[in-house]
Amino acid sequence: MIDELPNHIVYKAPVIEFVTVVAELCLFLEHSSEFNREDFVVKTVKILPLLYLKASLLEIPDTVFDDVPERFVTEEDYLFVKEQIEQLLGLDDSYLEVFHPDMALSDTPIAAFVSENIADIYQELKDFAANYQLGDVDIMNDALALCLQAFGEHWGQKLLNALRALHALRYSEGFLSTDTESENQAIKSIDRNSFLNFLHDDDDDAIEKLL
Repeated sequence: MIDELPNHIVYKAPVIEFVTVVAELCLFLEHSSEFNREDFVVKTVKILPLLYLKASLLEIPDTVFDDVPERFVTEEDYLFVKEQIEQLLGLDDSYLEVFHPDMALSDTPIAAFVSENIADIYQELKDFAANYQLGDVDIMNDALALCLQAFGEHWGQKLLNALRALHALRYSEGFLSTDTESENQAIKSIDRNSFLNFLHDDDDDAIEKLL
């Protein structure tokens, strides 16, 4: 089946690897309430750098249509993800922002929130993934272009900001008294088979594979 994939940019190996990480992150965030705080942080500081790497390796393709791809994420979807993370992190959700555009004009620190940054990232990625699952190569192409443009403009920076805060939390003294089982679990291998599973599996089956 892998050999039968069309010869189109949206099916190239680096794009498939990016799509697979996107799918895994979206499923993970949608089920984040099933984790405790420590496991959530440990898993997030592993997958966010991988997502950044996979996105940074891709070139933005030329678009086919004049209109932007359809948006699927609702305000309720966004708030669901954001509030799950807020509850998990508690007081550790907030951090001081150093890359805010108003920082140079402010005499006081500007607070930002990990949950808000990650929910913003989720919104971009979920819209992209939903368009990708339609299976129309032109829509998939334009969804990829829009997602990568947004990566350069804002969600890539938000990813790094959230990762900086989560890194500080993950490696703070006393965060983990002993190594957890989840810390030793590698993120599942990224290959064309897992991409095909993403296209065809339902959410319940896919999340079981992720966990």
